[in-house]
Amino acid sequence: MRPEDFDLISGILKTRSGLILSPEKVYLLESRLTPIARAKGLETLDDLINEIRLHRKEALLSEITEAMTTNESFFFRDNTPFDLFKDKVLPELIKRNAQTKKIKIWCAAASTGQEPYSIAMIVKEMGAKLEGWDIEIFGTDLSNKVLEKAKVGLYSQFEVQRGMPIKYLMKHFAQVGEMWQISEELKGMVKFKPMNLLDNYMGFHNYDVVFCRNVLIYFEPDMKTKVLEKVRKAMKPDGTLFLGAAETVLGITDKFKPVTGSRGMYHTTDVSDALSSSLRTG
Repeated sequence: MRPEDFDLISGILKTRSGLILSPEKVYLLESRLTPIARAKGLETLDDLINEIRLHRKEALLSEITEAMTTNESFFFRDNTPFDLFKDKVLPELIKRNAQTKKIKIWCAAASTGQEPYSIAMIVKEMGAKLEGWDIEIFGTDLSNKVLEKAKVGLYSQFEVQRGMPIKYLMKHFAQVGEMWQISEELKGMVKFKPMNLLDNYMGFHNYDVVFCRNVLIYFEPDMKTKVLEKVRKAMKPDGTLFLGAAETVLGITDKFKPVTGSRGMYHTTDVSDALSSSLRTG
């Protein structure tokens, strides 16, 4: 691929999704965009790039952005954030929100649904402790394609065996041929909507917990700052944020602070020291 072609595509990706693509990743462009060229009856990737350069059609730009966005996900990925949510955050929210009986959770990079459905399983396991509560679990992603899969809730054997405790598989899924269908009850607990984290967050407010994991690693520092500060505005003053294991707020924003001893977990900076201590020692 010619340098000017790489610059064109990488610039489009940065503007539309925040994805920073280094020159050594040119092989990803070739492997993911060549099938798009063929599907459109174009002979080569060069033909596709020429089409982009000449016409800049929104549908095509969206298609290449979705193709290049990393969408790997699996149930209970990395375990630790889900254990912290179950053992520390959720019990504290039950006490704190006892009057309203409402909890709002946002998965800001929901991909094919494994993360929000993992959260839904944890909530479901709380049983009587959350009876009568309004639990909102909202999943968003840049890609409409992955969200359609998430809404269907149908997963392969390979997908359900990656991190899924067998007791949850037996309780919340039904086998359909060689696939596994998540229960209608769990599907009903999660709502999905397409959203670009670089856009405005209209309609997003008062979230108790936000999972924004394994997406900021693809952004430049200034873009990370902008996203995190917009996420903060969508949260309650005493909210909790979960980031991926390779991500941090340190040196990026002062709107969140790490919770000591709880990897990947952050509080809004206006959370009291007493609450932070409570969650650390729970």
